[in-house]
Formats: sequence, structure tokens, C-alpha cells
Amino acid sequence: MLKVVHLNTYDGNGGAGRACMRLNRALLSQNVDSKVIVHYKFGKNPLVGTFNSNPVQKAYTAATIILERILAKRYLKPLSRTPFSFTWFGRSVIRHPEVKNADIIHLHWINHGFLDPKHIAEIAKLNKPVVWTFHDSNAFTGGCHVRYTCDHYMRECGNCPLLINARDNDISHKIWQQKRKAYDVLNFTVAAPSTWMQASVQKSSLMEGKVVSHIPNTLETDIFRPVGKKLAKQKAGLSTDKFIFLSGFMPSRKDLHKGTQYLLDSLELLKQRLGADADKVELVIFGNRGTDGVPDFPFKTSFLGTISNDEQLAQYYAAADAFLIPSLEDNLPYTVMESLACGTPVIAFTTGGIPDMVQHKYNGYLATYKSAESFTDGMEWIIKHPDQELIQQQARQTIMDTFSEEVIAQKHISLYKSLLQKEGVDV
Repeated sequence: MLKVVHLNTYDGNGGAGRACMRLNRALLSQNVDSKVIVHYKFGKNPLVGTFNSNPVQKAYTAATIILERILAKRYLKPLSRTPFSFTWFGRSVIRHPEVKNADIIHLHWINHGFLDPKHIAEIAKLNKPVVWTFHDSNAFTGGCHVRYTCDHYMRECGNCPLLINARDNDISHKIWQQKRKAYDVLNFTVAAPSTWMQASVQKSSLMEGKVVSHIPNTLETDIFRPVGKKLAKQKAGLSTDKFIFLSGFMPSRKDLHKGTQYLLDSLELLKQRLGADADKVELVIFGNRGTDGVPDFPFKTSFLGTISNDEQLAQYYAAADAFLIPSLEDNLPYTVMESLACGTPVIAFTTGGIPDMVQHKYNGYLATYKSAESFTDGMEWIIKHPDQELIQQQARQTIMDTFSEEVIAQKHISLYKSLLQKEGVDV
């Protein structure tokens, strides 16, 4: 039986953690001996292992995660909200029995003091095929997780726009050098969840000579599934006679890559266009821990807070008439995939990996990048569409055809087997 071990910083906390856990479930369903081991374990899932064998080790791990965030303030601009990871802390993983016994080592999101370049290179000692899924851009940059408009990763980083003291030989360039040294030692295959990520990786100076495969993430289509809109709205406590727009976490307007201001502008424009019919539209937002600092919206808005239960989250996706995501840069956002799986069309900008999921005027609307007017066109299009049910069916079918657990598990299994065969291992 094929043995795969997945290494991730957290167990289901954040998009990368969820992707890792979902892939593990998908592989288990295909009779793969798949295991997840994390740097810091939040949950109590017995199927998830950890490198912290006692409370003291766990406390030390937590301390390094916090310390990195504190020390980062010495380097990052005060108003910078773009995530940036340093390489001060790390741990060895090669002595863990599950890692030693695996046929394939699959890396995921390994920041926050988990695997620094030195310990990434150390994995080469095991002489095992390594697959690394890039859930964001950090692995091929000098520290940032979201590049936005910066193209320094195509060279050797340096002069990082996020740093206080940006210069040619700043810490982003030094991190780039550390990674280059590590990647020269460890041979690995990149799994890019989106075609956008695949293209970005291929442009990176750090990824020269690396094989990059496009393999999307997956999700539980038995949980995220359609329910009749009227019934779903009743169960969710929403008005059955209103057109419901759902959206995810609303960050500060300073979180530039999230596009909050574009959403606000487009909603204002939509209200003007609808005129007297504007009261037939409502907005529902999940993901906020509170409403402090949340902008004012031009439509009646309900805030659901953080939803950690997938069944409950799926209920709101299924109840919504459309999902709004104004992100300006995103890999393969789960909110889009989950919404479509629930039969709810998506309005988004044409950016990142979103076009891999949203097909223009088929299961949603791809607005012109950074155009609030075009985004408004998308909202108006779905409100006035004569066959909502058809769009909903097509949204669901897109996910079943391309992103279901069976489809994605088989793509990973094919990759794993091809790598083992190159090593002369019989599978």
C-alpha cells in the first residue's frame, strides 16, 4: 500500500490546513495509507500526528510562533498587512517514524517556525520523493506570501516593498539566498493548485529546474452540496423573498489584496442602479470575529461571525443566491469552490486561480480586474438572470467534474506513482 505523509504547520487552521486535511481524507478513501503530521496541533483529531510529544514541546513551539511575530515588527512597515515569514526558527522532521517510513513526503504550508531552509534541505537525507503543494507564494519568494504587484521574485528579491529598510541586500534577499541553497540540495516536485500559481512558479528564479504540476485542491462534496434555495433560506433564518449576496471575511481597507474597497464601491453603484428595487437585496457576511472596524454597507447586512462548522457554513452557501469575492490576488480560494459546490454562482474579479473555477456567465461572472463597475455588472447579471436554476446546476457540476475528492485523489496518486517509478520503486 502506498504510504504518504503530509507535513503542515497546523491541522485545518486556515486554507492550507483545510486543503491538507481534505486531501488526506480523499487519499484515504482511495486506499492510500495517508497521514498528517503538524507543527502545532489545535484539534483533537486522532488521525493527526504532531512533532510535539509533550506539553513542554508544544509550549516551546507556540512561543517561537509568537516570538517570530514580535520580532517581525522590527523589519516590516507598520501598516503592512501582507503576510511575511522569516527563517529564524525551524525543526528537524527526518527522525519521526512516520516520515522515515513514508514512500512519499508531501509538504504543504510549513511556515511559522516549522521548516526553515536548513531543515528543508535536511529532508534530502531520506532519499524519498518529495511533493510540495504551494498554497501561497512564500516558497518561491524572499518572505512574502502574497506578491500583489511585486515581481522581485523573478530575480533574487531584495528591495522588498514590505520592509522598513529595503535595499538590494535586505533580509528578503538573504532569505532568497537561504532558500536557493536549500532547494539546490532537495529535489522536489511542485503541486500548484491553480494554473495561475503554476505560471507564477515557473517565472520564479528560485524554481529553475523544478517540475511543476497543476493539481487543484479538493473538498467534501457530500457536505458542500446544493439544497433548494427556499428551504435553505428558511433553515438559515434568511428572508425567502430577498436576493441574498453572501461574502467572506471583510478585512480592513488597508488589506489591499482583499479588494474590500472595490466591493464597497460596486455595492454603492448597484444600489443606484436598482433604485426602488434595492430593498429586495440583502448582504450576509461570515468570517468576522466582530463588527469593529467593519465598513458600512449600502444594503441591509447580517454578520454571522466566524463559522467553524462546515455543515453550518455549507447551509449558508446553499441559501445564498450568489457569492461575492473581490480579491485582487488569490490562489484557489476555498470560498469560491465551496460556494460553487453548493450550487451558488460566484461574482469575482478575473485574477489568480479564480478563473480555474468560475466560467464567465456559465457558473458565475468574471469581472474586469479592479473595475467596480464591471463587478456591479456581474451582480446585476445574476440578479436579472432568467434561469437561476440552470446556473446553480452548472456551478455544482463544475466542482463534481474537476475538483471532487475522487478526481483530485487520483491525480495525486498518479503523480506519487510516477515519482516512485523514477526512483525504481515498485508500486
